[in-house]
Amino acid sequence: MSTAFVKGKLKAAREAIGKKDYQTALDASSQILEYESDNYNAKVFMGLSLLELGQSERSEQTYRSAIELNPKQALAWQGLSRVYERSQSWDQYVESLFGLVKLFSKSDDATKCAETIQKIVELRRERVLTHSQLSDALSLYLPDSPFYSTLSSLPPPDPTNPIATTTNSSQSAVQNSLPVLEEIVSLLEKDEQETIEQEMKKRRTRLNAGGPEEIKREVGREVYSASKLPVFYNELLNHPNTSDELRRSTESKLLRHKRQFLQALPSSGEKAEIKKQLMTEVQELVNGMVLLQIPDELAWTMFIDEQDAETLEDYGLSHLRQFMQLFPGLPLTRLIQGYLIYSGIPLSEEKDEESESAQPNEDDSDPFDTILDAFSSLQGSIFAHRVLASIYLWDLDYPNAISIAEAGLELVHRSENASGKELPSVKKAFNIILATSLVHLYPPKHHARALRIIDDILQQDPDNAQSLMGKGSILQCSKDWSRADANFSRVLELLPEDKDDVIRAKEEHAWCQVQLGHLEDGAELLKATIDALEGIEGRDEDRARCWWRLGRAYWEMGVDRETAYGHFITSLKCSPTFAPAFTSLGVHYLEAADPPDPSRASKCFQKAFELDAREGDAARRLAEGFAEEREWDLVEVVAKRTIEGEGGLEGTEEGSERVVSGRYLATNAWAWKALGVVELNRRNYSSAIQAFQVALRAQPEDQLSWLRLGEAYSKAGRHVAAVKALTRALELQPDDWICSYLIADVQRQTGEFQEAVDSFEAILQERPEESGVLMSLSQTHLDLGQSELSDGFIARAERSFVTAIRTSLRFLQSGPGFRTVVWKTISDAVYQLSQSTSFFDEADVHRALSEIAPLISLDAGSRVSGILSGPLVSSPVTGSSALRVAVASYNYRISLGLLDNAATGSAWFDLGVALNRFSTTAYEEQRSKASKEAISCFKEALGLDPGNDTYWRALGDAHFVSHPKIAQHAYIKALEINNKAKLGLLYLYHDDTELANEALYKAQTLDPDYTMAWVGQSLVASRNEHHRDSRALLEHAVSLTANAPDADLEFAKREFTRLSEPGSSGAPDELFPAFFILSRYVQKRPDDASGLHLLGLVCAVARAAPRCYQDAPTSVRALSPRLTVRSHLHHTAYSFMPPLHTLSPPHAPAALCCRPSWSRTIWINQSHVHALSDARPTGGS
Repeated sequence: MSTAFVKGKLKAAREAIGKKDYQTALDASSQILEYESDNYNAKVFMGLSLLELGQSERSEQTYRSAIELNPKQALAWQGLSRVYERSQSWDQYVESLFGLVKLFSKSDDATKCAETIQKIVELRRERVLTHSQLSDALSLYLPDSPFYSTLSSLPPPDPTNPIATTTNSSQSAVQNSLPVLEEIVSLLEKDEQETIEQEMKKRRTRLNAGGPEEIKREVGREVYSASKLPVFYNELLNHPNTSDELRRSTESKLLRHKRQFLQALPSSGEKAEIKKQLMTEVQELVNGMVLLQIPDELAWTMFIDEQDAETLEDYGLSHLRQFMQLFPGLPLTRLIQGYLIYSGIPLSEEKDEESESAQPNEDDSDPFDTILDAFSSLQGSIFAHRVLASIYLWDLDYPNAISIAEAGLELVHRSENASGKELPSVKKAFNIILATSLVHLYPPKHHARALRIIDDILQQDPDNAQSLMGKGSILQCSKDWSRADANFSRVLELLPEDKDDVIRAKEEHAWCQVQLGHLEDGAELLKATIDALEGIEGRDEDRARCWWRLGRAYWEMGVDRETAYGHFITSLKCSPTFAPAFTSLGVHYLEAADPPDPSRASKCFQKAFELDAREGDAARRLAEGFAEEREWDLVEVVAKRTIEGEGGLEGTEEGSERVVSGRYLATNAWAWKALGVVELNRRNYSSAIQAFQVALRAQPEDQLSWLRLGEAYSKAGRHVAAVKALTRALELQPDDWICSYLIADVQRQTGEFQEAVDSFEAILQERPEESGVLMSLSQTHLDLGQSELSDGFIARAERSFVTAIRTSLRFLQSGPGFRTVVWKTISDAVYQLSQSTSFFDEADVHRALSEIAPLISLDAGSRVSGILSGPLVSSPVTGSSALRVAVASYNYRISLGLLDNAATGSAWFDLGVALNRFSTTAYEEQRSKASKEAISCFKEALGLDPGNDTYWRALGDAHFVSHPKIAQHAYIKALEINNKAKLGLLYLYHDDTELANEALYKAQTLDPDYTMAWVGQSLVASRNEHHRDSRALLEHAVSLTANAPDADLEFAKREFTRLSEPGSSGAPDELFPAFFILSRYVQKRPDDASGLHLLGLVCAVARAAPRCYQDAPTSVRALSPRLTVRSHLHHTAYSFMPPLHTLSPPHAPAALCCRPSWSRTIWINQSHVHALSDARPTGGS
């Protein structure tokens, strides 16, 4: 019953499927499975029905269930593949096809197996996601495929009827797998290349990513270690159908692939063994290609570059010639040709004329030019670097030999890391070239480095002749003649007699004997060397050197100087350009000729120096001769060329900086000192410093060089370094007063005026009449006084100015020189004194001015004769008296005559400033003359120095009130910050507030600490009736440190006016700032009646005169000894006012009112006192 039911339902399902009634088929299949759940056919029918009804997921599950029941049946696999094909799930589709392939292979159904594989391949071709997927599909045709035995049973394809079977592609692939292999190789190559590029792009953007080369090696290790290409390359090479051309290209690809993998592997660690094995494989490939003379450029280049050849001959002429034949157009071929021609080696092994005529003509071009031209394209070739470095060494071109050898060593290092193959002999050869070049390049500059390299070589090869020769030369240069002789003797033991180095070793051995005092033995050995050199072509320089050394040996014997002279002449006959012989001849003409012939000696020295700048003795004697003749330009030329000769300025444009920064030890320190002095005189202080530093490195105890170095530092503004250098010089020679003088001058430049004064006075105790010290001391006293005045120490400043005058007068008594400079100091000191209206030590000032007055002549026709009348100095001495003396002193300085325009312009400017100030204090007639003469002086100064903005500013000040257009032009010409403020004040004075505000704002922005800019802004605010802003700006101005007395008075006046107005609620204590500002003002202008008047009013109104008086500075309290302070008695404030008859004429009218300040006169009377007094709260003190 059950079997019949199942059969009936299966038949019904099959018929329904045939009629495409998939729902009925699904129902029938479901009924079967309900009754018999493991029925394979029912599951297959159900899966098909579900697929056709669009239920792909259930269909997939049903088919997989059927496969689990019977995996050896193909129906479920075929149905599953249709599900994946319909849903375009290509990876699962391929997986299902692979299941079918396995079934067909097991059942030996070759046709269906081939057809299914064709489907896989076609799908991978159409739907290529990666090249490796297609290559994996194609690999199913290869002999190592698990299905190959089944596919091999297919009949051979019929080329005449390719569509006769459905498996033609598979039949062709099985019968000839070579095209499949080629396609697989091509696909894998593309895949690896794309993988490497993509991975490198990804990893470059990672944090802490390495450099490009490091990333490339890392990615290469990962890709190449998993690569299948070497296997397929070998299959191609072993395939019977592979052509020779394909085999060669495949070998080339295999070599490059393994080489890239080799370069990506590290030389140490767990991968080292893999690298070693791979290196062997690569070497076998290279050797095989070279043996078979396969024209693969990489293989031949690797073969040549990775040979560990001790000499160039060890590279093998046959291999080099084969390379030239195989690659006639390559740069390396041209380099080999040039090398063979340069060395005189035939280009081919055949000697017949026909063969030789086929080769390039050796006379067509210079072989060295050929080598250089080819080398530009061979920057990565070890062999090319070795050839060129060797040729440079043979040509004695040591700088180029060094650079090429260093580059070659770097290439060897990179090659060893990349290939894992050590090249010790090549490395040693490069080091020998490098060390030999360093020994002979500007000896002994590079000897320390050369010796390190030579010692390393001798540790590996103790009998290396070239290294022993180099070490001997280094020891010779350091005067270690015994050890040098031992090295040369060892070379003589090692080398056969026919070697060129033997003759040079004999010569150096003989020279060492001469230097060791074995003069006769050395002379005999030199004669034997000369005999050995006779008849050898191209050794003229060597013969000249031997004859010169023989002459030096006879010279040292001291018996027959004429014989030595003859040998020097013979030396020059052998080589007319041998410079040491000329030097020795010059010494002969100076020391041995009778009579001495300095003229001929000088010519010999000059010739020697022209031929070879390393002839230091000749250069020094030349420089001394030029110095005696005061030919300083020639001294500089000789010094610089001597320095170049010893390698001091070799290399680049910044060669001098490299000399100083490096550990360079000069051979001719005198040349560096001479160059330093020249540069110092030319004010090239940086160059002078570098030169003295090099000289001191060679002679660290040279006191004069330390002194000059300190002077250069000082003039370059590097004062700390200057003090250190000068202190060192003083330690070396404590009694050198010049050194002490320079230290004092540095102290003066750095503002340590008192220390500088002490230092100068200490020198004068030992050298009381030293005019230069007196002049510097007077200037330092002047600078000290200005500093003290700026700091508010008025009494100290007065003493310093008087001392500056007395020191200057002492200088005038000591000698006639530098009078104009000293009168500048005297005039400046007197002018500084004139800024005070009274003096703390009037008698001392009177004596100083009285000493100046007799020295000044005021002729009737003098420019100031109509301005200064009567005696210059009167009693009591006031600021006006000092100003008269200052004007006369500045005038006298001009009459002395000045050397250059700058000094003359400065003198006219100083006189103009003094006259301009005099015009503000003199009576009307003198005032007009002084003002006109001041303007004339400014114009004279500008005529001499029109680019000086200070002169333009002064001219603007002189025309400020009378000629505003001229003043504007002058201020605009000036470029200093201060001038913008002056220009703003000019605009304000002439009622242009908009331009004034703009100019003052610029001045304020450029220099926020400039007082007059803030004062000007305050006045502009007042003019615009912004009184609160004006007060704030003025308050800030007086808080700055600059000396602006008029701003102080204006601030105090405004504060007093504001607090004394009726209805003001200000407390008396608010006047304390005004009190202290006025105190500062009257210190600077103690005879200003308006200032004293206002100070008295402030104290009276505040009813705090006792406290104000106690807090006031001593200098303020000393101004009016008649001051009587009584609380609540306002009239006592007027005791500050001095009697009118004691005031100078300009101050007398101002005793009745406050001094005019900027724009208008403010009258102060008793009503101010009452107004503020009424506003004071009761109970106030």
